[in-house]
Amino acid sequence: MTDIGLLLDEKLVGGLASSVWCWCLSRMSSTGVQYTTVQSSDRPVTLSVGMGPGHADRKPRYIQRDGSCRLALEHVPGHLGLYVTDIFTTLVEIRWRVMFLLFSLSYILSWLFFGLLFWIIALAHGDLVGLSDGPCVDNVRSFTAAFLFSLETQTTIGYGFRGMTENCAVAIALVTVQDVLSCFIDTVVIGIVVAKMASARKRAQTVGFSSCAVINRRDGHMCLSWRLGDFRKNHMVEGVATAQIVRLQQRTSGEVGVVYQDLPLQQSDILLATPTTVTHPIVLGSPLYGLSMLDLYREDFELVVSFTYTGDSTGILHQTRSSYRPAQIRWGARFKDVLLVNGPSYRADYTLFHETVPVQFHARSAQDQDRCKPDDPATTPALTNGQAPPNASPTHATP
Repeated sequence: MTDIGLLLDEKLVGGLASSVWCWCLSRMSSTGVQYTTVQSSDRPVTLSVGMGPGHADRKPRYIQRDGSCRLALEHVPGHLGLYVTDIFTTLVEIRWRVMFLLFSLSYILSWLFFGLLFWIIALAHGDLVGLSDGPCVDNVRSFTAAFLFSLETQTTIGYGFRGMTENCAVAIALVTVQDVLSCFIDTVVIGIVVAKMASARKRAQTVGFSSCAVINRRDGHMCLSWRLGDFRKNHMVEGVATAQIVRLQQRTSGEVGVVYQDLPLQQSDILLATPTTVTHPIVLGSPLYGLSMLDLYREDFELVVSFTYTGDSTGILHQTRSSYRPAQIRWGARFKDVLLVNGPSYRADYTLFHETVPVQFHARSAQDQDRCKPDDPATTPALTNGQAPPNASPTHATP
C-alpha cells in the first residue's frame, strides 16, 4: 500500500493558520485522493493520499442496495424436498410467469384427467357405440365430448347440451369429486395470488434509503447519518431502525466468516411520517471511533441498514434493507433539508432526498478529536469535504 504523503511548502507551514480557510476535495482517482486549499493567500497545500493497489479490487457486496443478499446456496441436502414440503411459500416466492404457468397447467391437467375418466366410463357403459338404453352422460360419445363435459362441470359453465343422468353411480361420484377438487384448486390459486400481491417485498420498495451516508458533527458529537423516507402518504406502525457493520474476516485458525458489529442509534424507534435522518454517534465503543477520513476510505466493510415496520393498512410486518460501502460515506457533509412548511401543512421535497451539502469538518478521527482540546480556529485548519469518495457521484447517486 502506498504511503501517505503530505506535500507542504516549508514557508507555508508557518503561515498555515492564517492562510488556510478550509480544505475541499478536488480530484480523486483509483490510485489516490488529492486535496487542495481554497481561499489561500499563498500557494495551495496539496494532500496526496495513496489508496493502494488493492483499493479498487473490493470484495463483492454482501447486501445489495435493494436489500437482497448475494449468496448462492450449493449442495443443500434435500434441496427439492424442502421446497415441496413448504409448497405454499415456494409458490408465493416464485415469479409471476412461473406461477401463471403452474396454475394454468393445474386447471388444464385436471380437465384432461377427469375427461379421460368420463370417456372410460362411457366406453365401459357402451355409450360410445349407442348400445346402452340410458347413457351415463348425455351427448358424450367421444373423448372430445368427455373433455368438454369435464371443463363445463369444473367451471360451472352449463351449456345445457351435455348433462349427467341417473344411470351411472360411478359417474355421479366422479362429478362430485371433481366439484370438490375444483373448489380446492380455486382456493389455493386465489390465496397464493392474494399473498403474492400483499407480499412485504412490494411494500418495502416504497420505503427507501439515501444513496449515500454522511459524517459530520451533530449535538456536539461526531456522527454517521443516513436518510430514510417513505414514498407513500399512509403512516406506519412500530418502525424500528437498525444498523450493522459487516466484515468478511479470516481468523487466525484459517476460518473465513462474516463478522457483525451492531451500531447503536440515537433514535431507533421512528414514526416515518416524513423523511428522517437516522444517526449513529461515533463515540467511545463505536467501531468507527478510531477511523479518520483516510482510514475510512481504506476500510473494506459494509454498513448494512434496515427498517422494520408494520403497515397500518394491511397489518403485515415489512423490512427494508440497504447497504453502504466506505466509498459511499461522505465525510464532512450533511443532507439538504427536504421538509418545508407550506401554509397550514408540511411539504416533503423528495428531489432533495439524496442531495448533500459540504460542511466545515476535520479529517481526524473521533478518538483523536476527543484527545485534543477544543479546536481553536486560529491554530487548527479545518477540512471541508462534501464531495463523494472514489467511484461515487459528487452530488447525487441513484440508489
